[in-house]
Amino acid sequence: MPITRRPYRLAATVLASSAALVATAVPAGACGGLVGENGSIQLTKTSTLAAYHDGVERYVTSFEFSGTGEAVGSIIPLPDIPSEVVRGGDWTLQRLAREVAPAERTEFSATADALGSPDGAQVILETQIDALDITVLKGGGDEVGTWARDNGFLLTPDAPEVLDFYASRSQIFMAARFDAARAAALGQSAGDGTPIMLTIPTDAPWVPLRILSLGLEGETLVEADVFLLTDEEPDLLAGGPGLSLDRSEAANDLLLDDLRADVGMEWMPEDMWFSYLQVEAQAADLDYDLAISPDARTLPTLADTGVTPPQVRPVHAPGPALPVWPMAAGALVAVIVAALLLRADERSRAVPA
Repeated sequence: MPITRRPYRLAATVLASSAALVATAVPAGACGGLVGENGSIQLTKTSTLAAYHDGVERYVTSFEFSGTGEAVGSIIPLPDIPSEVVRGGDWTLQRLAREVAPAERTEFSATADALGSPDGAQVILETQIDALDITVLKGGGDEVGTWARDNGFLLTPDAPEVLDFYASRSQIFMAARFDAARAAALGQSAGDGTPIMLTIPTDAPWVPLRILSLGLEGETLVEADVFLLTDEEPDLLAGGPGLSLDRSEAANDLLLDDLRADVGMEWMPEDMWFSYLQVEAQAADLDYDLAISPDARTLPTLADTGVTPPQVRPVHAPGPALPVWPMAAGALVAVIVAALLLRADERSRAVPA
């Protein structure tokens, strides 16, 4: 699919409407909120790649934990039900660090009680990937919170509000539970990452950002890198301060070739658009998500930012600074023209009829 550029279309639409991975977070984690039962284990690093092609989002993320204890977990909001959850390839998330490691593919198996209780969260699928127990849930904020508590997760005081924030748009969540005993049996040590890849058919891709602030004090600084791969240059919508688009360009062939060579990444087309965004915001200000346009004919959904229209803003790459002298020269010319017109008017008034 050809790469296209659409730099100004979104800004005009937002004004009219108002009248309407790889992610790394320090110190807050990435696109998942820590909901562990033992405070001595910490989610130290989570990396995410959100790649959208031909109506399907590939969400690749890696969990790294440190500390000691029995178990800890993380919850990630998803835009829709994944059709597959497998172990991701290590090269995808380590590409920028020039590291390569083999990865073993692990298919998920649906549980026998996939429909779940009619009064609680539905368990869509379950699988084990290394030391992680992965569960994909469907339900409202209360149902998912109840499931988490019933399964040994200790929710932070702000968890109900954050879960409701996401459930109002998509009632699909992934819970990843880290089993320290199984990690030890597998020979994993603190800081080792486990990459997973979710294949999610969806018409409206978005990246959860507010979840980064789960359980944090308002003044805590949240820092994250967000890498996107899309068929075309995307329009991006956010809803607050602290998010910048630092690179927006056609992905180079070397990058695409390297990524395509990794496990599970053979789906990548010949051309894609590469976007790199940085999050640097206080937890209290990070109350929004990142909405992405799926194609050149469709705008990102305002609702997927999670905020009201007055707060919504397009995210653009910074343009080159305009030189000062043309603006100064233009202003000088305008002054001279105005003076000449004024002088001509005075002369015309002075001529007797």
